[in-house]
Amino acid sequence: MNQPFTILRGVAAPLDRANVDTDAIIPARFMKTIKRSGLGAHLFDSWRYGVDGLAEPTFVLNQPAYRNTSILVANDNFGCGSSREHAVWALADFGIRCVIAPGFAEIFQNNAMKNGLLPVVLQKADVRHLLDSIGSSPGVEITVDLPGQCVKHAGARYEFDIDHTRKDRLVRGVDDIGMTLLQEDAIRLHEIRQRRFMPWLFNDI
Repeated sequence: MNQPFTILRGVAAPLDRANVDTDAIIPARFMKTIKRSGLGAHLFDSWRYGVDGLAEPTFVLNQPAYRNTSILVANDNFGCGSSREHAVWALADFGIRCVIAPGFAEIFQNNAMKNGLLPVVLQKADVRHLLDSIGSSPGVEITVDLPGQCVKHAGARYEFDIDHTRKDRLVRGVDDIGMTLLQEDAIRLHEIRQRRFMPWLFNDI
């Protein structure tokens, strides 16, 4: 199960780069776990830290105004490269629940939806306006309204599309396993019937 996503108001950080690939989001050397936790410390590791291991002060997420970032605004083709699900886990573990961009790599977008992270696609001009606006006001908060399918900031409203089924799952906080568990009673009843009418299926071999 994921945390339900309804209306998110939080600090938005501008990552004014296109083609941010999954190796930049979480380098392969940190993919030694199948747990969703602990990867946030290495999010954008090659950009956040210098060769001496110290935080790079010019990188946006290292700046004090963006330490509590929950919304990332980036440029086109975010999440390209390999299909690693760890990229979404790293973003979520850092505290980011929504990424706004003109476009996403398809596999990253699917992984995000399955893990409760909302990828919002806006027009390039709208993303440009957001990047300029939040970049000139460090630490500013914006609102992402999933039920209303819009992003709100400084009196402006940017609407976005999302598949109805995916939206419903995000709002309810239900992942693929959760959807199956919602049918638990029906599955149990089916198994009882199967045992009654085809008992040989359950014999030990």
